[in-house]
Order: sequence, then structure tokens, then C-alpha cells
Amino acid sequence: MKLIGGFGSPFVRRVAVSLNFLGFDWEQEAISAFDNPEPVKKHNPLVRVPTVVLDDGEALVESYAILDALDDMVDDAKQLIPAGGVPRRRVMQLSAVSTGTMDKAVWAYYEGRFHPAEKVHEPWVEHNDGQVMGGLGYLDACAKKAGDNWLAGTDRISQADISATVAITFANRVRPKLEVMEKFPHLAAFAARCEAMDEFSSAAP
Repeated sequence: MKLIGGFGSPFVRRVAVSLNFLGFDWEQEAISAFDNPEPVKKHNPLVRVPTVVLDDGEALVESYAILDALDDMVDDAKQLIPAGGVPRRRVMQLSAVSTGTMDKAVWAYYEGRFHPAEKVHEPWVEHNDGQVMGGLGYLDACAKKAGDNWLAGTDRISQADISATVAITFANRVRPKLEVMEKFPHLAAFAARCEAMDEFSSAAP
């Protein structure tokens, strides 16, 4: 199994960490779809990462769909998303807030990366930064409530925990002026515990 994309992308990274927890044997092709699109394009018509190429050549695209497919390939004891009911909804809700936070941090970061200074639209940056702070504030409250437990109340790590950790780590890296680790101490402490695990540290951005 091959994962295409660099760990600088939070969406690639959450797939990588999930692959580790799910116990798959995989390798990384750390390329940028922006700088080197052709290797991605032959597997993914959207030319986006992450893209996962299975051993039989089938390609999986978009992180939410990739993770759903990977969960379906393992037994219940390893799955990172509960099969149904309230536990599934809770994990999906927290994962959605986390990935939305990642998305908004990306947009805020890209405004400065891809536009010359005179064309950066500060109100748009502030709008996206505000959404980042809203998402992390919600997750911080969940981390405070969870204490030493997992965010969604599961008995083991879930996709909610992986995605929330990746979200705050990414936001801290690309939006340092937001000071997210200081402003969201409960989520920061939770993420620090997760980042110390081999499954995370081996896929460091």
C-alpha cells in the first residue's frame, strides 16, 4: 500500500497516523501535487493528496473516504470509527470539526503563500482564522471534559482523537500568531500525549 503526499498536509498526516494504528504495511511517496502533479494525476483525477494506492492498483481518494475504506478492511477491534449509533455520530462529529479546522487553517495559510503581499485579502484571512479558533475552542472544551480519557468517550483511540491532534498541531505550525497552544491548553495537553506515541511521531510534519 502506498500513501501519496507529504506529512505537511494535515489530511495526508491523519491518513498516515491512521494507517499506523490500523496496522497496515505502507510506504510513502512524499510528493507535492502542486509542484509535481503528474504522479498524482495518474491515480487521482482531482490531482489531490492524500491518495492511497492499494496493492492491486486501486486508488482511494479524499481523506474521509480513504479512512472509511481502510476501516472496512480491518476487524472491529482495530476500527477507528465505531460501526453505528451514538458512538459513531460522536466520533464523526468531532472528526468533522477537526477536519474543518484543518481546512480553514490551510485557507488562511495559502492566502499568504500563493498571493503577493499586495493582493493578500486580510478580511478573508481573519475570517478563516476565526473559524480555526472556533473549531479548536470546541475541541478544547471536549478535551477538558474528557480529562484523561479519549475525546469521544471511546475505550480506545478513535479517528476523533487522531484528527483533533493533527488539527491543533497543524494550526500551531502554520498560524503561529494565533498562539493556539496557549489559548487551548486542554487540547494542547491532549495532543502532546498523542504526539508522543510512535504512530504519530513516525509521521511528523
